[in-house]
Amino acid sequence: MIAVPACEGLASFRLAALPVTRGLYAEIIGRCPADGGDDRLPVTGVTWWDTVLFCNALSARDGLAPVYRVDAGRMTWDRDADGYRLPSEAEWEHACRAGSSGPHYGPLDEVAWFRDNSGDRLRTAGGKAPNAWGFHDMLGNVWDWCWDAHDGGYRVMRGGGWFDERWSCRASARRRSHPSLMLDDAGFRVARST
Repeated sequence: MIAVPACEGLASFRLAALPVTRGLYAEIIGRCPADGGDDRLPVTGVTWWDTVLFCNALSARDGLAPVYRVDAGRMTWDRDADGYRLPSEAEWEHACRAGSSGPHYGPLDEVAWFRDNSGDRLRTAGGKAPNAWGFHDMLGNVWDWCWDAHDGGYRVMRGGGWFDERWSCRASARRRSHPSLMLDDAGFRVARST
């Protein structure tokens, strides 16, 4: 995990350099929602609920206090816990930009898999150049689920995916989905508070 410096309104935190892969997901959960394929591909076909349960399972494996609590079908974030979690939308964008101010942290063809260069398929995590802080696939390949709610029961995803047009793969790109939907272009990466 890479340390992300604090900025106005955000404390420092740590974020995974890559999206969670099929291999890691299967290791922690015992199965992978996508059949076959390379274990180095980002995991897809996971609901937002799956991602937070994964974070708790990974925390338990590593001897950390789980961040999320489920009570009567409602998920809450224990901000005192030291385990893994999803990044907030603001944390995700800060890490994606890595000090840059434009829509991309580098030439898009060099840093992202998207409709024009993906061959219409998911690609191995980390196959494109990282941003200045060492994060891969912040733009393109898979949308990253974030903690934040949007329009009531929906949850936010950021960054664009392998089948998106160039304009969707930018640091400010935002999408929402119901937390129970499994999407073939949505994955996630884990964070930890410091």
